[in-house]
Parts: sequence; structure tokens; C-alpha cells
Amino acid sequence: MPYLAHPLLAACRRPCAAIGRLLPAVAAALLAGAALAPAAALADDLLVRFDGGIGSQPLRSGPAVNTVQNVNPGGIPWVIAELRADVRTDGRIRVNGRGLLLAGGNGVGTNGNQSVRARLFCDGAASDSNLVALEPNGDFRIDDRLVPTPPTPCNSPILLIVSGGGNWFAAGIPDR
Repeated sequence: MPYLAHPLLAACRRPCAAIGRLLPAVAAALLAGAALAPAAALADDLLVRFDGGIGSQPLRSGPAVNTVQNVNPGGIPWVIAELRADVRTDGRIRVNGRGLLLAGGNGVGTNGNQSVRARLFCDGAASDSNLVALEPNGDFRIDDRLVPTPPTPCNSPILLIVSGGGNWFAAGIPDR
């Protein structure tokens, strides 16, 4: 039925003709808004975010090993140029790391042929991603799910980038 043929619109002719032309645009806008609603919901399920990273140093002071949550550091210092990570309440994790390289020893400036995973601690409970290989320049990307799913809320979050052997090479800086 044409818009002007509708009984409510037929009575008003000219002013209502403009309304009739706007109805498809209004309907399209409402449908677009409904389609974007899930994207808005995804933004709300952020559990924790990390922006920036710190490379590991094997020793705290003197002979004291620099453990974090009972995880030992790599035996040689590591540096990281950039680290960003988002963790969702369902355990999805995305990590972008740049320049994770040895900062000492005979392999200084290399990736040490290592693979790494993300390990998130919430109140001391650990959740891990799968391993990914470091690029020659130390870059890596993790797009995975943590196992087990971290608790919500994640109190006292700590993100470590650990080797396949379990030593930490870098830590994320919480974005508060």
C-alpha cells in the first residue's frame, strides 16, 4: 500500500507526504541500531586491559630471584617495546606485543627462538593461552581463549608473557 494511500496519511496530504518519505529512513536507522547493539554489548564485557609492558630482570636484588606469582623469570633479561592486551569476561584474549627480545647474553637483540603464551592471574588464580612463536624481531600476536576462564571480577590482575618452559619474559601494565 503506498504511503499516501494509508488512511491516516491520506487526510493530511502534503505535510504527511514528507513523513511518508522519511519512514523508510527511520526504519533503516532503527534496524542499524539494533544490529550495532551486540557490538555495544561486546564493549561492555571487558574484564581487564593492559597498556604497556615491562621486560623481566632475573634478579630483584642480590641473589633474590625475581619471581611473580611463583613464576620464575627467564635466566637472562628481556625487554619489550610495546604490549597491549584486552581480556573479555568469557576468557577471550587479544595481545599485541612488539620487540620482545633478549637484553643480555650471547643472544642479545634476538628472540632466542622462543614461543610465548599469555598467563593472566586474577587473585592469584592463573589462566593460560596457547603458545605462539615470536617473530625474528620479537613481535607476536595472541588471539585466543584463556583456560580456565578467569573469574569475574578479576581482582589484582597480573598479565605475564611466559615461555613454553614457564618462565616469564614480560609483564603487562594494567590500564586503570
